[in-house]
Amino acid sequence: MTRPQIDAIGVAVSDMALAVAFYSRLGLDFPPEAASEPHAEAMLGSSMRLMLDTEAMLRQIDPDWAATPGGRLGLAVRMPDPGSLDELYTELAADGLGVKPPWNAFWGQRYAVVQDPDGLHIDLYAQLPEEVPGTPA
Repeated sequence: MTRPQIDAIGVAVSDMALAVAFYSRLGLDFPPEAASEPHAEAMLGSSMRLMLDTEAMLRQIDPDWAATPGGRLGLAVRMPDPGSLDELYTELAADGLGVKPPWNAFWGQRYAVVQDPDGLHIDLYAQLPEEVPGTPA
């Protein structure tokens, strides 16, 4: 290795069992004993990304966004399709974890925001199907 590589993203949690259950619902696989341990890890896959957004961009997406201590971490979960995004948002919102209901974003994705049990906001997104010219939207 010739350059440093970010290979992990850490999230502080207040209840490991709740956090493991939540992140498992977002598609992560934890070892069976993870819920009762003080530290747990799940692989993110081979295509982990670090995304940087300006505060201006974040306010364009969510006018109520404000920088807070520790509130600059953002996680995004790619969903297979808009329908599965809507379904997961509905399930999480029923558990009191919905933040911003699904909407079709100007950049061509279905988007929603949920929160983990400690209040960390998580973006859910799915690519919208391309519109066929001459068909109603």
